[in-house]
Amino acid sequence: MIEVRGVNKRYANGFEALKNVSFNIAQGEMVFLTGDSGAGKSTLLKLIAGIELPSSGNVEINKQNLTRLRAAGLAVLRRNIGLVFQDHKLLFDRTVFDNVVLPLYINGYKPSDMVRRVRAALDKVGLLDREKAFPIALSGGEQQRLCIARAIVNRPTMLVADEPTGNLDATHGAAIFELFHSFNQVGTTVVVSTHDHTHIERLKPRVLHLEHGRLAQ
Repeated sequence: MIEVRGVNKRYANGFEALKNVSFNIAQGEMVFLTGDSGAGKSTLLKLIAGIELPSSGNVEINKQNLTRLRAAGLAVLRRNIGLVFQDHKLLFDRTVFDNVVLPLYINGYKPSDMVRRVRAALDKVGLLDREKAFPIALSGGEQQRLCIARAIVNRPTMLVADEPTGNLDATHGAAIFELFHSFNQVGTTVVVSTHDHTHIERLKPRVLHLEHGRLAQ
C-alpha cells in the first residue's frame, strides 16, 4: 500500500526535516506516528499524501511512485485518501454541509447519496445539528471535527491525519479515534500522528517513532 524508501526532505532554508526514512505500511493497517514537535511527523504525512515531494528517495502508494506522477495523476490519487491536517482548509463562505459534500461532488455521486453520506458523516462527529452553520460560527474543536467529517465522507481507502484531536477535549478525542478504528476494521488504511499515548495503549496500533527526522529503531 505505502512504501517509503530512503526518503530525505530538505527545505529551501537548509532544514532537514527527514533523513533516510524507510518503511512499509500494508493495506488495512493502522499506524500511529509519534515523536516530539519538529521530529518530522507532519512532513512525512504530507509526503505520503503527495502534498509535498521528497528531496531524494521514493514514496509509492499502490505501486505508484509519487515523484513521477503529474499533477493530474496526484489529484486522482488523492481522491482515495482522506486528509485531516492542522490547517483546516475549510471554505468559510460555504456551510458545514457544503464543506463536507465537496469530495462527493468532485467524485460524481448522486444527489440522494450525497445527502445521506454527508449527514451520516456529520452525525459521527457530532455536528449533524450544525449542517446549516458556517465554519466561522464553529469553535476550533468543531472546525476540526468538520475536517474529519469531510475526510471520511467518501469512505476513502486510506485516511491520513495529523494530530486530529489536538483541539478536542478527551471525550471527543476518544470518539474520533474510535471512529478511525471503526474505519480501519473494515479495511481502511489509517496513518495518524499523535502525542496522545492514551489512544496508543487502548487501540494498540503499529507505532513508528521519529526522532530529529530519523525513524527510531
